[in-house]
Amino acid sequence: MNTTFYLAMTTSSKLIGAGMATIGVVGAGCGIGVVFGCLLIALSRNPSREAKLMQLALLGFALTEAMGLLALMMAFLILYS
Repeated sequence: MNTTFYLAMTTSSKLIGAGMATIGVVGAGCGIGVVFGCLLIALSRNPSREAKLMQLALLGFALTEAMGLLALMMAFLILYS
């Protein structure tokens, strides 16, 4: 086979892999929605615990966002390596 075929296969494989790696960003978006949706429910049931609930929600947001950023970083590593 010629090198043009191998170059085309490598490029297409990188693009497919990067596209599949960005699926994790969708999961992070859903997770952030769940975190803040549950925060609203918890605050409506017990408004006196607002400070502690907000701390836990921000921690959950940070961890969820970190997973999304790791997925995006993996996509860029696949695409540009």
